[in-house]
Formats: sequence, C-alpha cells, structure tokens
Amino acid sequence: MTQTLTTGDLVPSDTSSAAIVVHQLVKTYGAIRAVDGLTFSVRPGEILALLGPNGAGKTTTVEILEGYRKPDSGSVRVLGYDPIRQGRALKQRMGLMLQHTALYDKVKVGEAIGLFRSYFRHPRDADSLLALVGLESHKRSYFSSLSGGQKQRLSLALALAGNPEVAFLDEPTSAMDPQMRHQTWDIVRGLRDQGVTILLTTHNMEEAQRLADRVAIIDHGHLLTLGTPEELMAAAANDIVTFRAPAGIDPRTLEGLPHVIAAREERPGLYVLTTPDALETVGALAGWQVRTGTRIEGLRVAGATLEDIFLTLTGTEVRD
Repeated sequence: MTQTLTTGDLVPSDTSSAAIVVHQLVKTYGAIRAVDGLTFSVRPGEILALLGPNGAGKTTTVEILEGYRKPDSGSVRVLGYDPIRQGRALKQRMGLMLQHTALYDKVKVGEAIGLFRSYFRHPRDADSLLALVGLESHKRSYFSSLSGGQKQRLSLALALAGNPEVAFLDEPTSAMDPQMRHQTWDIVRGLRDQGVTILLTTHNMEEAQRLADRVAIIDHGHLLTLGTPEELMAAAANDIVTFRAPAGIDPRTLEGLPHVIAAREERPGLYVLTTPDALETVGALAGWQVRTGTRIEGLRVAGATLEDIFLTLTGTEVRD
C-alpha cells in the first residue's frame, strides 16, 4: 500500500536564499520519464537526504545538479549557478563523492590528493585531509592496496579537496566497518557545522535518519514527502508490530488482519506489520495464532522508523 505523508509544506515558498533549488525538473530517456516535475530546495548549511528505490530518479537528478546531464525542462540552481552554463565556476565551489571511486591502481594516496588539490584555487591542506579521513599512515599506499572502506575514505577526502561550499555525497559509508561509518558520520556533521550544504543519497535508512536535517523521498520522478526525520515519523501515526514465526507465511494473509496497512517478511521468519492500532492488531494476531496453530515468538511493538515510512511510501518489491 502506498500513501503520501503530508508534513508541512513539501516545498518552501521562498527559495531565493536556498543553496540548491530544483523546480519542476523533467528528464526523459525515450519513453521513460525518469524525473517528472520534481521540485525541492536545500537550505544553506543543511544536510538533505534524497531517498528513493532504484529507478526513482535520484541519480538523474543529482547528475543534473552536478552539471553532467541537461534537463529537458524545468530548472536547477546550485549556489545560484546554472550547472550547465556556469559549470566551471560552480565546480570550484562544489565537492563530489561517488559511490565507487575509480583511480589508477598504481596511484598513491598522497598523489591522488595532490592531483585533486591542483584543480582548485583554494584547496584544503593535504595533511589535514589525510588526518580527517584517517589515512595518514596510507599516504604512500597504492590505490589498489586499499580496502573497500579505505577507498571510500579516500573518495571523501578527494571530494573535500577544494574546500567546497556544497557537497554531493553518494553512499558515503558503503563498504565501511561500523567504527569508520560512525567516524564518517561525525565528519559529515562537522562539515554541516562549518556551513557546508550537503545533498546525501543513501540506501542506509539509519544513516539518513541520524545525519539528515531533512529527508526527501522520491519515486518515479515525483516527490512523495519532505520533512525532518522526526516530522515524517510523527506524521506516519502508525505503529510497527514485529514477530517471529515459521518462514514462508504469505504477507497477504497477515494484511487481512484488522487495521494492518502493510505486511512483509523482513527476512525468513521475521514479520513486520504496519498498523494505526497496535492493540487491536496484536489481539487479532493472537486469535490468528490460535486458529491456525502458528507459533508466534518475540512479539514487539514500536513506532514507525524512517525505513518503515520509506517502504510504506515506495512499496516492498525489489527493483533492478
């Protein structure tokens, strides 16, 4: 089931002071309308998490903002610049971290940082970059010798080489261990505290919930909802009931219980129900257990998380 959460204005009426503005953006690829009238803005010094399933239009939107694709209609501005017509000036004030960084295998970490610093008029100090991402001891290491998490940390350092005022971070903590993930979150928060505007794309809902000042969820090129994580969770007004039972129960059977909005098997034997009335649903679930002889264990009730809201809005089917 899909529903749109209404939490305040989805789009601020005054975007004159916004660091990033997307207005009625449209981009098509043949018969596919990847972005379809998308509108939102990002305030200066804000972390906005742009979320959506595969094919939602996130990558296309970000590539247009970065100046690598032209919109078919609508407009975007980053720090007041048109990314296509004024791309050279914008790139001096912009940082970009890709999900997968591809460098020559035999380039050394220090060499890569030196190269990227040379692209900017006012680069950040090389040693401070290495220290920031915890790669001081790898300055002379070849790129090919780095772990996946270390490559991500280097990618973050390269994105910050020019002291950017706005940064686009794509899956910044993928391949990182939990310790480095939390350290990277601290780095991103520190950038925000220094006034850097950050547009974050991630599939890690915990990351979005912990880092983002606001969250925008899009699907099929449309904006579904926009607000702080707290606003979105409060507006959901639903509870989450989880329990363990034998694997393979058809979620549609569980959706037939009273007040169940959505049901899914999170992983084999772990079921998640979304309901506006947890008490009635738990009572019905107890009755279902007796009628069917199904053994239920580990029953828990909690408020909706950002991940629950994301799945309610965009569905649970797997997309390529």
